[in-house]
Amino acid sequence: MSPSLVNGETLRERYVVREQIGQGGTGNIYLAEDTRLQGRLCAIKEVEHNQVLPSEVLAQAREQFFREASVLARLDHPNLPKVSDFFSEGPRDYLVMDYVPGKDLRQLMQEARRGNAFLPEKEVLDWATQIADALNYLHHQDPPIVHRDIKPSNIKLTPSGLVKLVDFGLVKIMAPGEVTITVIQGQGTALYTPLEQYGGDDTHTDAKADIFSFGATLYHLLTNEPPAEARKRFLNSRSLTPPIDINPRLSLNVEKAVLWAMSLHPDDRPADVLTFRDALLGKLDAPVQVQVDRYGFETSRFSIFSSEQIVGYIAFGLFLVGLLATVIR
Repeated sequence: MSPSLVNGETLRERYVVREQIGQGGTGNIYLAEDTRLQGRLCAIKEVEHNQVLPSEVLAQAREQFFREASVLARLDHPNLPKVSDFFSEGPRDYLVMDYVPGKDLRQLMQEARRGNAFLPEKEVLDWATQIADALNYLHHQDPPIVHRDIKPSNIKLTPSGLVKLVDFGLVKIMAPGEVTITVIQGQGTALYTPLEQYGGDDTHTDAKADIFSFGATLYHLLTNEPPAEARKRFLNSRSLTPPIDINPRLSLNVEKAVLWAMSLHPDDRPADVLTFRDALLGKLDAPVQVQVDRYGFETSRFSIFSSEQIVGYIAFGLFLVGLLATVIR
């Protein structure tokens, strides 16, 4: 998408655009200077609505944007950028938030890969602990907030060592009983998107979707390899390579936790993000068997037979032996 703003342009007689620093299917992200607070830099997220929508639907979509932006502006967490302003200019809406300096985790992963190395597990787990805290904060808002686009490039490491989960472009406010309109077109990034997030009405998207994306993000960071998409796994359960097969230095509990989070069916994932965090850190055991996903009969080398299955196999084996003896006689 080509920039709609040019360097030096001023928005709201306050924000002077310095440069475009990101882009996506919904609009661009700009670095700007806040002239009311000398020296303060901010990131401005541009939201461009689908203009082919009927006028009444478009009006509802913009109303929802302002409602959700007002919720985001109330958030206050060290691992989230602070939203300070929101407004409209012509057909576009804008969200103003803190500019977060530093590299994103995708850049750090690519640097490690170019050096034929993996990011240290301990370092990745430190980042994961911080992101889990931020997601737990979001998921416990009233109403809960689901980020819906967790991926390495949306997590930035600041010079102080703090990580921040950025880009609220696909955020969803989970108002109970409310039929939501997709304010931002798109479902997230395919590599990290759970199956349920491909539904057009978002009725099945909840905090479990963030857990899946969080797990897929850690898979990528720990292996330097992107995970197989959920849609591909649905069609071929063997398409997801176990992380330790790529990075043999990984701890077994970390691999089990990541695969648990990436279960295709939401009910098979950790109950909440803190449970996932504790499994990553070895404070609790992920299920010994990675569940048989209701979508795709997926198993892993952690799978074991239950006692009922063993008895059944023995009984079936005895039946075959008896049948064979009868035929021979």
